[in-house]
Amino acid sequence: MMMMMKMFAEGALPTSPLWVFGYGSLVWRPGFEFTSSKVGYIRGYTRRFWQGDTFHRGSEKMPGRVVTLEEDHNGCTWGVAYELRGDQIAASLKYLDMREAVLGGYVTKLVKFYPQEKETQEPIWALVYIATPQNPSYLGPASEEDIAAQIIVSSGCAGHNIEYLLRLADFMRYCCPQVEDEHLFSIEAALVSILPCLYHVEETLVEG
Repeated sequence: MMMMMKMFAEGALPTSPLWVFGYGSLVWRPGFEFTSSKVGYIRGYTRRFWQGDTFHRGSEKMPGRVVTLEEDHNGCTWGVAYELRGDQIAASLKYLDMREAVLGGYVTKLVKFYPQEKETQEPIWALVYIATPQNPSYLGPASEEDIAAQIIVSSGCAGHNIEYLLRLADFMRYCCPQVEDEHLFSIEAALVSILPCLYHVEETLVEG
């Protein structure tokens, strides 16, 4: 929170509105109040399951795998941007700093967000949380099969790591059907091949 307040004081961020871009669990479970939301994308980054999680979707003994962003000149990552106004800003940043920075090991950056809706021509500056290779929970690259195998056996206080993967894949299919996220869908396919009973897991998620 102190880091964010410093950015406000230096004029790097507008006081209102403030946009926050989510590309992982924030797309289906923001956990904070917001004024509006838009599906869209940012450029120059690629989403990867390279961040370890020992709290939300894993444990110290069995870390889960969650997404972060890797710099990629030709990359494009889809997600949801949330508009915050007034009192929503301080309350949301306090919550997000604990959820993403303190418990997750993520740092903040400003990026240009491009809404999916065509009536908005100009990009919107948005805050995004990124886990860099310097943080202690960073796991780095692995094969889709190895990532899927790790996801299958991991769970944390926010739920099973499988749920995280499936909900993110569902978001991309239903909200961004024109986008082929090869990394994400390859991990999902690997998980399906490893876990024959996945159908029953999906039924439970839908009913929940």
